[in-house]
Amino acid sequence: MATLRSAQWYAGQDRNAYIHRAWMRRGVPGDAFTGRPQIAIANTASDLTPCNAHLNEVAASVRDGVHEAGGIPLDLPVVSLGETQVRPTAMLWRNMAAMATEEMLRANPIDGVVLLGGCDKTIPSLLMAAASVDLPAVVVPGGPMLTGTFRGTPLGCGTDVWRLSEEVRAGTLSQEQFTRSESAMIRSRGHCNTMGTASTMALVAEALGTVVPGVAGTPAPDSRLLEAAHGTGRLAVDMVAVDRRPGAFLTKGSFHNAIVALAAVGGSTNAVVHLLAIAGRLGIDLSLDDFDRIGSRVPVLVDLQPAGRFLMEDFHRAGGLLAVLREARDLLDPEALTVTGEPLVDHLDDASVWDPEVIRTRAEPLVAEGGIAVLRGNLAPDGALIKPAAASPHLLRHRGRAVVFDSIEDFHARVDDPDLDVDADSVLVLRGCGPKGYPGMPEVANMPLPRKLLEQGVRDMVRVCDGRMSGTAYGTVVLHVAPEAAAGGPLALVRTGDVIALDVAARRIDLDVSAGELARRTPDKATVAGFANPGRGWERLYVEHVLQADTGADLDFLIGSSGSAVSRESH
Repeated sequence: MATLRSAQWYAGQDRNAYIHRAWMRRGVPGDAFTGRPQIAIANTASDLTPCNAHLNEVAASVRDGVHEAGGIPLDLPVVSLGETQVRPTAMLWRNMAAMATEEMLRANPIDGVVLLGGCDKTIPSLLMAAASVDLPAVVVPGGPMLTGTFRGTPLGCGTDVWRLSEEVRAGTLSQEQFTRSESAMIRSRGHCNTMGTASTMALVAEALGTVVPGVAGTPAPDSRLLEAAHGTGRLAVDMVAVDRRPGAFLTKGSFHNAIVALAAVGGSTNAVVHLLAIAGRLGIDLSLDDFDRIGSRVPVLVDLQPAGRFLMEDFHRAGGLLAVLREARDLLDPEALTVTGEPLVDHLDDASVWDPEVIRTRAEPLVAEGGIAVLRGNLAPDGALIKPAAASPHLLRHRGRAVVFDSIEDFHARVDDPDLDVDADSVLVLRGCGPKGYPGMPEVANMPLPRKLLEQGVRDMVRVCDGRMSGTAYGTVVLHVAPEAAAGGPLALVRTGDVIALDVAARRIDLDVSAGELARRTPDKATVAGFANPGRGWERLYVEHVLQADTGADLDFLIGSSGSAVSRESH
């Protein structure tokens, strides 16, 4: 083993080395500071991040594994983002969490790190940090919750919130029954049990190579998660010994595999913006076009909500991610490595599909070509996304009149107005919800449908937005429109009554207005008034420096990395 980074704090007999050791000693034996890797456990446990509240128990198993392998485990609480709780949106704080974690790893006597995440933004922020500091790093995903039931029917958290709330608005479910379902939906510890962003990012992180193969998707209450956490603690010590860093094993091929996995599991559109941001920290040239080129025609093999029927507990029982990737083995990069030092494909030989209803074969996919599609056109010059597997097939080619909302408040104020000029063929447009405009890209793109249409039996419409939608959501939603309205994008110029043409097969989203007419238009005062204009703090820094969704919505000064170099002495 080469000289440990932590030795720059602990080695020697001078006053500063004394200070560093003495304040850390507190019952620790003297040999803790001589040649034993110092492994941080970057822990996003928080009572205000309910999906991660159990991670202290997972951290304890990681500690045991680190100790067993001869390392010194060090709990490092880091910024935790509860998707359901923080306002205005957790995406606003993803870059801050990544920056804070990166700086704490670099600033402390750390040789390697185990990253504990679960809820949507926690794994992306941890991976962005790890990529930028480039110390040996491995992820332990917190795992999905168990399946809850209501009136004898399994509930998909998130997905069934959207479904049941629309039934209340349509008058087919009582408010009392809706409220009763609340306590049944969240049955156990863990994150969403649908293929939302949390499940998607755990699986994508494994396909990327940053999770021990076979661990992602293990349910949070399953004792095998603690066993895996113990093993990951041991692995972290081994990774330090051989100096296996993210910059050494994460390549363009790793992202290729992540994109294949994203498509095959029917994953969240949010993974696109996160993978772009992680690649940006590594200096890997990844673009929206790569997602369409590699993943858009990959078949969806997992029959899981919101695109299908089952839930994450079923997915794990049926064989999990490795079984899916074995079905798609010929589509994977065979040389892309994992935290184990071995190629991802080397872990697929023993994988089996135990329930072909949940995990389909290539011959009988859930959707033949269901990966995320990238759209371009005069409405989205820099790109927009749609998830065909979650959309209505009859709407994938559509023309309709725009019904425009200038902010989420404007939308909520008018969507249920019985006099709203809207029909089933209309295209709902919501702007001011991009990185700069909100700020932070809220999950509002899957707009609830107008009540009067719900009462007529309408359950889907084309919707267009510069924001995001929850990975648990469904519908024919064009989102991540870039540039956003607040950054001068054409979305700011759309007027109610304009015709919008969507053609997913042709990868087009266009406003049927001439270039000359668009050049003459300026944004309405109401549109501009809806854009964020923070006066201080993180929100101001964010709005001034955030990039657009098509490159990952990172801050411009955070692209790339600063490495793990030890800074000047503190005393």
